[in-house]
Amino acid sequence: MKKICFIADSIFKSSGKQRVTAVIAEELTKYYDVTIVTFEDPEQEDLRMYDLQNYPIKFVYTHFPEIGKWKKLSYSIYNYLYKNLLPKTAATSDLYAHSSFPRQKREAVVKVLKEGNYDVIIAVNAYLSMRLATIKKDLGNVKAIGWIYNSFNAFIREGSPYLGTELKYHYGRQLQKLDETVLLYLQDSEMYYHAYGFSPFVIPNPLTIKPGAPASAKNRRFLAIGRLMPQHKGFDLLIKAFDKFAQHNQDWYLDIVGDGPEKDALNKMIENRYLTRRVKIHPYTENIQMFYSQASVYVSSSRWKDFGLVLVQAMAHGLPVISSDLPSSKEILGDFGIYFKNGDVDDLAKKLEDATYMDWQPKSDEALMLAQRFNVSVIAEQWKTLIESDGQRKGKK
Repeated sequence: MKKICFIADSIFKSSGKQRVTAVIAEELTKYYDVTIVTFEDPEQEDLRMYDLQNYPIKFVYTHFPEIGKWKKLSYSIYNYLYKNLLPKTAATSDLYAHSSFPRQKREAVVKVLKEGNYDVIIAVNAYLSMRLATIKKDLGNVKAIGWIYNSFNAFIREGSPYLGTELKYHYGRQLQKLDETVLLYLQDSEMYYHAYGFSPFVIPNPLTIKPGAPASAKNRRFLAIGRLMPQHKGFDLLIKAFDKFAQHNQDWYLDIVGDGPEKDALNKMIENRYLTRRVKIHPYTENIQMFYSQASVYVSSSRWKDFGLVLVQAMAHGLPVISSDLPSSKEILGDFGIYFKNGDVDDLAKKLEDATYMDWQPKSDEALMLAQRFNVSVIAEQWKTLIESDGQRKGKK
């Protein structure tokens, strides 16, 4: 039986990435010996978060060693030079890879991974994928896979909170050292091909919750779920659009579920528009199915997006979906989605109104059918295909 290792910053946190990793790892234990290496020390009750205690997953907990002050300073100087002054070449990129992942840390991670004698190592996120690329040659005959959650544009665009354009060359240079890279969207794979000359494997995320009771048109509630971060999820756009919609409609309500630094500002927007009776922000709950079941239409107002897991969850509850016209959303929803122009409050307000007149039941039936594409057993088969492949990159120029 092959030994598979997922290496992750964390696994015992309540967020989409951790949940997806846990669900995929659990499903793959049916076929492989699976270990998760994580840089955190969980409490015993954390194992119950995703029902992990009932699956034969091994856990290895490790930490990066501390780096001395002067070494940190020298690394910081080179990092600044690479990002701002040095030419972007293979040599300078490889030096940056080592300065941003110092030797003591590299050696500690290599030691943990070699002790596991794994056949396949999967790094969970772009940063760990680049770290895995840096140490790949020290791991022996291991298949190294990078698993990227962020969309290409969100990660590389000007002003990105992730990498930004100054690390675009470095990012591609390092990922090409891996045996394979996994993305969530076909459109991103095409972007990687045009930018770097290789086409990553595309595997969407699975449905990670057991759906609750089906939704109903009679609920007359719009629902939006996500981390309350400035700009990203576009909840400010949604509140403004609902305000316009509410001037002509007295029957529908809006529930927003999530926590984050934008919460106070969003609540102030709601108060200033006298919408406190009709718009509520609820803290995130592990029983998120309750909100899907009590809604009638799901709304995604994101300005840019990671994988739209909430879209899959909404469809699994039979919810029609209004979404900004992002290519990533269209790849998940296809013709099923009700789209508004990204960032356009007036267009979103119109789509909210249109949704109140739709023929709801056929749309709900279609949602339930489409959600089956994201069943975890279906997605796990795609991971098995990748794991068992010969390791040759697809579409190499």
